[in-house]
Amino acid sequence: MASRAGPRAAGTDGSDFQHRERVAMHYQMSVTLKYEIKKLIYVHLVIWLLLVAKMSVGHLRLLSHDQVAMPYQWEYPYLLSIVPSLLGLLSFPRNNISYLVLSMISMGLFSIAPLIYGSMEMFPAAQQLYRHGKTYRFLFGFSAVSVMYLVLVLAVQVHAWQLYYSKKLLDSWFTSTQEKKRK
Repeated sequence: MASRAGPRAAGTDGSDFQHRERVAMHYQMSVTLKYEIKKLIYVHLVIWLLLVAKMSVGHLRLLSHDQVAMPYQWEYPYLLSIVPSLLGLLSFPRNNISYLVLSMISMGLFSIAPLIYGSMEMFPAAQQLYRHGKTYRFLFGFSAVSVMYLVLVLAVQVHAWQLYYSKKLLDSWFTSTQEKKRK
């Protein structure tokens, strides 16, 4: 065997690498998808913590009503959206399919559904802001509905990508279990 800096092994031109073992594609895909989902979970955690901070400041009246408005109704059920993320993280160490499926189902119930309700709840205030330029809720001097719609759009994207990658990961895990059953 040749070293990195030394001469090539006698009798080979370097094209004899096809016989070597490779990591199966579904294992490579599993590692990549887990990494992507973890990144999305951490982004979701940041959004969730900001929402908890905003709600705490609003309820505890740490700042005046002009600075931080009371939370919208959709923010309360959205607090449960941390559960699907934790289930997703728990599914990774041992490739637990049931935890991943529970994570995907509960993501629709605790994450996507409150966001849809939130977009409908805030729509009249957004319409009033757009048509008349009037707003009654503020978040540090900005229109609360504008800021919360930005948060909502970001959260929808994070959860949509999380669901997409989770489905691909689930397919990857099913491929590996089917191959194990064939052997």
